[in-house]
Amino acid sequence: MRVLIADKLPPSGVRAIAALGVELIDRPDLCSDALPAALGDCGAEVLVVRSTKVGADVFAAAPCLGLVVRAGAGVNTIDIAAANRHGVFVTNCPGKNAIAVAELTMGLILALDRRIPEAVAQMRQGQWNKKRFGQAEGLHGRRLGLVGFGHIGREVARRAQAFGMFVEVFDPALDPAVAAALDVERSPDLHTLMRSCDIVSIHAPYGKATHHLIGGRELAMLRDGALVVHTARGGVVDDGALAEAVRTGRIRAALDVFEDEPTASEAPFVSAATELTGLYATPHIGASTEQAERATASAAAAIIEEYLRTGNVPTAVNLQRGRAAHFTVVVRHRDRVGVLAAILGALREEQLNVQEMQNVVFEGQETACASISLERQPSAALVERLRGHADVIAVDMRALP
Repeated sequence: MRVLIADKLPPSGVRAIAALGVELIDRPDLCSDALPAALGDCGAEVLVVRSTKVGADVFAAAPCLGLVVRAGAGVNTIDIAAANRHGVFVTNCPGKNAIAVAELTMGLILALDRRIPEAVAQMRQGQWNKKRFGQAEGLHGRRLGLVGFGHIGREVARRAQAFGMFVEVFDPALDPAVAAALDVERSPDLHTLMRSCDIVSIHAPYGKATHHLIGGRELAMLRDGALVVHTARGGVVDDGALAEAVRTGRIRAALDVFEDEPTASEAPFVSAATELTGLYATPHIGASTEQAERATASAAAAIIEEYLRTGNVPTAVNLQRGRAAHFTVVVRHRDRVGVLAAILGALREEQLNVQEMQNVVFEGQETACASISLERQPSAALVERLRGHADVIAVDMRALP
């Protein structure tokens, strides 16, 4: 199996993948535009990326490709629809960089409150301005609002609570019992959170439902002097609306992600948001600690190992969930060549589409059991036909709830 790494991974991660016995092609210099040709030339079956975009042209140029691993949390840089059309697994490594992003988030909150970048800049210019920079509000006792409460949001909450902050969360998926156990207040809706919090930190994934989740309307709800920190994904916040809100002087903000950020690790970047004194910007470095990169690379290697061993990707993000399977046929049979082919052939004759299938072998390798989920019930004649096969021991029919 060939594996192409099209982004920079730590040496430990490259070694872990190489140790799987694959043919490894390490090309950390590859850009998105060069990726289709590179994959077409090398015929890799597995692609590992971090920030490199994987568009529809990549899947069209790589007929051998079976798995794309994003060595990071989100998959918004990968054309999932194109992957689905070509039958390619897409997976990621969520949670492995949560601590790193949470640490940067808290650093940006502290920097905003204490105006650390401006103070450092003036000190370097030989200016001592204790009067201006000695007027921070402080974090203890203030209310932090978290938009999104996945792995990263929870790590931010833990650190904020250590600073003595009250944490309010807006996340429709948050169970009230979990909120109580983690000592966070569950906000009924986004607008309530925006109106009630001193500091708002965004940790929601990017998608159609969250595009410009935080826009001009939501920013107008913030109290004067509020702070906004965005370390999630470009597009969740309307950068233009945020820049305008900062420009008025009513709020201040810090961004680690942008809607129009470059895909390369080094590139010119001009943005109205970065020209404002009340807005701090970092170049999408939230997950970029050595600890996080090692953990993420190790997780990517484990995914590839499972795929190499079984052909399955249990952590795939693009598998159909909740299909309309109504019946399961359970066939206990002799573990012999051609038995499963005969069963599937019989199902095909009745135009029964198999949605899921599992075949397990008993100790001794004499017998096995196949569980086959179907869209509709097989006819009685088909069931009897299966039961009449010389190598079939028993056939059971189970209606799914």
